[in-house]
Amino acid sequence: MSGEGSAAGGSHVVLVTGGYDHTIKLWQAHSGVCLRTMQHPDSQINGLEIRPDGQMVAACGYQHIRMYDLASTNPDPVITYEGVSKNVSRVGFSEDGKWMYTGGEDCTAKIWDIRIGRQFQCQRIFEVPAPVNAVAMHPDQTQLMVGDQSGIIHMWDLRTDQNEQLIPEAEASIQDIAIDAEGRLMAAVNNKGSCYVWTLGGAPARPVPHHHLAAHRKYALRCRFSPDSTMLVTSSGDWSARAWRTSDWGLHRELRHDTQRWVWDCAFSIDSRYLFTGSSDSYARLWDLEKGTLEREYCGHQKPITALAFRDQAL
Repeated sequence: MSGEGSAAGGSHVVLVTGGYDHTIKLWQAHSGVCLRTMQHPDSQINGLEIRPDGQMVAACGYQHIRMYDLASTNPDPVITYEGVSKNVSRVGFSEDGKWMYTGGEDCTAKIWDIRIGRQFQCQRIFEVPAPVNAVAMHPDQTQLMVGDQSGIIHMWDLRTDQNEQLIPEAEASIQDIAIDAEGRLMAAVNNKGSCYVWTLGGAPARPVPHHHLAAHRKYALRCRFSPDSTMLVTSSGDWSARAWRTSDWGLHRELRHDTQRWVWDCAFSIDSRYLFTGSSDSYARLWDLEKGTLEREYCGHQKPITALAFRDQAL
């Protein structure tokens, strides 16, 4: 969102939020107006991701993965996959939009071929010993990083099916994993509020310990690198999101609001200046990271917002 002009125009400027009220809302980012409400009737939304072409958003929840058409007025999913057990915790796409990946409480990460009409076809399954909370794909599309509740990060090489394990902290559940756009840094947060950062080199990428942040006083929920790789944002059950400089790992901004409670998810604008957050008080918020100011609130959900996705790049 490179200023108000780009946020105001274009069908591809999309903020999507979802949560415990079984709805997904599509917002006009620059005005805070809710454009459409889509139904997700059977469960809360655990994760949202906009497909790279900007036409669809994937939502994962309890025993379901659903795809909604962002370009139409249809409030119902256009694709539904129900052949999964337990909660699906994360969903994402390959850069070319041909593949989708998921992770869930059934102790698996999966790769899906989504090119086959209005269907999902599971192509590969990676089993781990504990429920999966986090999945991230390396920008070169050759590795999937899978974080589980036992505290292990599994680095799955998609070319060879080999995997290696990384345990940053004993008895601490991995809650989220992020890799920067250049594929040089990887971060993970855990349920003790810690954030670990590694440098990545080689192919497949080999993590080298780089920094440990005592990011939050309690449960950390999400971590995201800015598109320009200059910041890492972490969010937490301590009612805050925090932006850290990757140059020296100093705190750049703390984003806090008196009512927001747990900050479940966050997303950067493409120019790395703005951050969207979604919180337990049912509000999404837009923050200016340069000024540290709250710019806008998105009000309409009836229960906590647990997932959001934003897209504003020109296609």
